[in-house]
Amino acid sequence: MSDERSLDLDALAWEKMDGLLPAVVQDAATDQLLMLGYMNREALGATMSDGLVTFYSRSKQRLWRKGESSGNVLRLVSIAADCDRDALLIRANPAGPTCHRGTDSCFGEAGLGAGWLGKLERIVAERASADPAQSYTASLLAEGPAKAAQKVGEEGVEVALAAVSRDTAGLADEAADLLFHLLVVLRSRGLDLASVIAVLQARHLSR
Repeated sequence: MSDERSLDLDALAWEKMDGLLPAVVQDAATDQLLMLGYMNREALGATMSDGLVTFYSRSKQRLWRKGESSGNVLRLVSIAADCDRDALLIRANPAGPTCHRGTDSCFGEAGLGAGWLGKLERIVAERASADPAQSYTASLLAEGPAKAAQKVGEEGVEVALAAVSRDTAGLADEAADLLFHLLVVLRSRGLDLASVIAVLQARHLSR
């Protein structure tokens, strides 16, 4: 499987579906499946050119940029073709709900598992601009990295204690607090979760 912003359009199997390829869109931060659309050569070229995901609308018989009326565009992160080169995986950052029903995904609001940390990271980023008097997250960020780091230290101790003195529900509760405050301290230093995951992946590959 390829994973590039620039595919060889001539190498794709356009002939299989009369010039169209199914394109599954996945949230780059959470891995949530967002929608399924279709692309012709022109739509894929436009997507790669300006970084905004564009489809071919089979009902309107024209190019259709996602979010052209709602503003909820999909900002391209990567494009991958499958092994038969007759389907595309689009990883993108959504600017608002993807579905016309107002939900994040056209496939419903199924649980994201570990991918929900990516959604929580976005929530933390949004709260950064809130009134510190009205938002706990904003108040932590307003006090700077030292305060956020202090909370990570406190929550880390709570997790360690819960691991030996509380039941699994209690441990899960404390671990949730730790993960939240870790995202806050990363935000306070301008670091994102993807950068941390990249370090873990590099370590895994080096072993």
